[in-house]
Amino acid sequence: MAVAPWLYGGLCFRFRDQNPEVAVEGPFLLPAAVAVRGGQMAMAAVAANPADTAATAVDHRKPQREKVPGLESQRRQIENGRRRPLRVGESWFLVGHHWYKQWEVYVRGGNQDSSTFPGCINNAELFEDQVNWRLKKGLVEGEDYVLLPAAAWHYLVNWYGLEHGQPPIERKVVELPSTHKVEVYSVELLLVRHSDMDTPHTAQFSQTDSVDLVLHTAREQFLVSPQEETRLWIKNAEGSFERLCNTRVTVLDAALKTGQVVVMETRNKDGTWPSAQPHDTRSTLEEEEDFQGQPGICGLTNLGNTCFMNSALQCLSNVPQLTEYFLKNRYLEELNFCNPLGMKGEIAQAYADLVKQAWSGHHRSIVPQVFKTKVGHFASQFLGYQQHDSQELLSFLLDGLHEDLNRIKKKEYVELCDAAGRPDQEVAQEAWQNHKRRNDSVIVDTFHGLFKSTLVCPDCGNVSVTFDPFCYLSVPLPVSHKRVMEVFFVSMDPRRKPEQHRLVVPKKGKISDLCVALAKHTGISPERMMVADVFSHRFYKIYQLEESLSSILDRDDIFIRYVTRPSSDDEDDGDEKADLEDKDRLPKPGRVTAGSSQDPGLEQAGPSSRVVSRSRAPVDNSPGPSHWPQRARRKHLFTLHTVNSNGTSDRSTFNEDTHGVSFSSQPYIAIDWEPEMKKRYYDEVEAEGYVKHDCVGYVLKKAPVQLQECIELFTTVETLEKENPWYCPTCKQHQLATKKLDLWMLPETLIIHLKRFSYTKFSREKLDTLVEFPIRDLDFSEFVIKPQNDSSRELYKYDLIAVSNHYGGLRDGHYTTFACNKDSGQWHYFDDSSVSPVTENQIESKAAYVLFYQRQDVARRLQTQASSSKPPASSACGAPPKSEFVDVN
Repeated sequence: MAVAPWLYGGLCFRFRDQNPEVAVEGPFLLPAAVAVRGGQMAMAAVAANPADTAATAVDHRKPQREKVPGLESQRRQIENGRRRPLRVGESWFLVGHHWYKQWEVYVRGGNQDSSTFPGCINNAELFEDQVNWRLKKGLVEGEDYVLLPAAAWHYLVNWYGLEHGQPPIERKVVELPSTHKVEVYSVELLLVRHSDMDTPHTAQFSQTDSVDLVLHTAREQFLVSPQEETRLWIKNAEGSFERLCNTRVTVLDAALKTGQVVVMETRNKDGTWPSAQPHDTRSTLEEEEDFQGQPGICGLTNLGNTCFMNSALQCLSNVPQLTEYFLKNRYLEELNFCNPLGMKGEIAQAYADLVKQAWSGHHRSIVPQVFKTKVGHFASQFLGYQQHDSQELLSFLLDGLHEDLNRIKKKEYVELCDAAGRPDQEVAQEAWQNHKRRNDSVIVDTFHGLFKSTLVCPDCGNVSVTFDPFCYLSVPLPVSHKRVMEVFFVSMDPRRKPEQHRLVVPKKGKISDLCVALAKHTGISPERMMVADVFSHRFYKIYQLEESLSSILDRDDIFIRYVTRPSSDDEDDGDEKADLEDKDRLPKPGRVTAGSSQDPGLEQAGPSSRVVSRSRAPVDNSPGPSHWPQRARRKHLFTLHTVNSNGTSDRSTFNEDTHGVSFSSQPYIAIDWEPEMKKRYYDEVEAEGYVKHDCVGYVLKKAPVQLQECIELFTTVETLEKENPWYCPTCKQHQLATKKLDLWMLPETLIIHLKRFSYTKFSREKLDTLVEFPIRDLDFSEFVIKPQNDSSRELYKYDLIAVSNHYGGLRDGHYTTFACNKDSGQWHYFDDSSVSPVTENQIESKAAYVLFYQRQDVARRLQTQASSSKPPASSACGAPPKSEFVDVN
């Protein structure tokens, strides 16, 4: 009778082939489960305690209660398993080299009763100690251990057992440059909490483990509740800290090394992160956390001309479904760190931090410094503290959030197809599906709609129809063909003060039209007027009558000089008779003045003047000025000097050959008053004075415009500009085609940008037209050309939820926000860090710039999803009956 020895769970068993007696070698402390099938014995694992059971548990690939094969069969199974290729992520196990070689000798001997029986798998030689079971340093494959795939390892454990108390040494296959390798030594990290950096917890991870597993391990170790939000930092060798933003990468990709400190940070209940606050503000933070207000009613500090950013953020923060998306942390699962068009998830995370702080209810106002820095980092146009456009910031932010949260990790190439005569329904569906194949995010879900664009070639009549997505509507305002201009009329009569006139002229008119309009007020013929732009007390430009009025900006100071030609009777006499009597006794000068040889007025400037002609006059033999007869002269009123544009003389340009200064380098003439004469004859107050013509008091009334008119203009046929022609595939050339945009599909939240700022090559203006827009029940059904049925008409009704306002002009101004709180239904006015409740009748104003509308069916859906314990907000935001309101107008 052959007896085969077996070891299991630290006990060695010998089984007889023909009967079920059990011979036990050594002390028998634990029962052993023995199964007999078909005359063959199989063993069930017995562990010393539940922990060992977990440690030696096998996966679904482990053969359970299988028949024990012969020694030769065992050898073939194990050796064949060792030859299998390495696959990334697979588990392999370390077996001590000494035990494995003993096993090889045993199975090759072919005798189950041989004294070479290896006993239980024993890896004691591989560990530094039997407490922490840490591997010895510098172990070498083939000398200290062999590697077995999971299946081979489980076979050996079934057949021979594992030394009691020893854990299996499981390691993963990792991908290294150009090769795969079993990671023998795991990464040992020191996990600490941000609030307790001195108490580390050691944890081991495979290089193929995700950083998310590190975060999960830290949360378990430090007993963080599921409702709390956490994030990780790593401490670098130089002592600095770096965020582990993408928790979906592996430990290897994150470059985590053994011994590195990983810090877990927990978000404060006020929405801030402890690491984001300087130490000297901790007491202020405690006060803020004690404050409890309405979530969302939170101002944003103006960092310096950042009201445009604050206005856009407040509008976006009050879009209910987007804010819920961030508050419920759904964005964490959709952060896209590898999108080349995105911002590595940083803009989305920075915006999420703002939303969580604003909607925590623990802040009266917050400082958006981190968000401002992130925006400037990814969009250099917003660097610094210059004033910008809130709509431009909003456009950047929506695009950045979309790409940072794009669910499409790898965008496929999509070829855009023309309609080519196909039905609109088919082409539109294809265009939207193609758009979603590359763009799928919460921004698309919330803000994206679909245009129908129709282009018609003016030559061949070819019609091109495409459907394009949009994120907001930029609608034009009806523009008047008239323009109001303010000018100053200066008469040739020195006794008349300049007059200020307000003139109505054609917007696309000429300078001559301006003169004609002024002639009606002054009675002076337009031909006798000269138009000049005065800048910094100088004539900046003299306009010609045929020039366009568009070259004159509203901020320019325009003067018109009633001009007359002097006759001989108008020349000086009287007090100058003495000068004229001496004139006959004066020799003719060898050079003439730059004005006119017949104009005695220039001689009045005296010999100190260097105003001369550019060429020499004929030379005669007359005696020089030193031989001129002397006479008594009165003091000069002023002297004339040629100067540069800064009002100073440049003596380096003095030309000895021409006895003067070149006018090409110094084209200005300065009048320098003699101090005593200036006091006597020049009145600075009177010189600056002017009178207002009656027309200045007239106000050109502008009729208010309905929002629907702006949308109609948006869908009106227009001809493309020369700078933006369309290439006709039929004509094979660029054409100034006609273009028409129609609305096909509208989004859940519709953003309407009122194009108040007009920019052309020569002019810039802001339209302060009052646009009347509805607070609720804005019906778009008449503008959507997609076929509708009676039930679908309800999908085109919208309610207002936010407005971005702009006060002021082109070069300066201020942005604010009206917004409806999604929880209370109350409208508030956000002016940087100040927030005040308002009534609905205060919302509509000439300052309205960007409008946010929410579809009514979305509001009803959000109410249904809301907790029944909370009182539902009205579908259209309104004002509570009792509250104190601020007058924002």
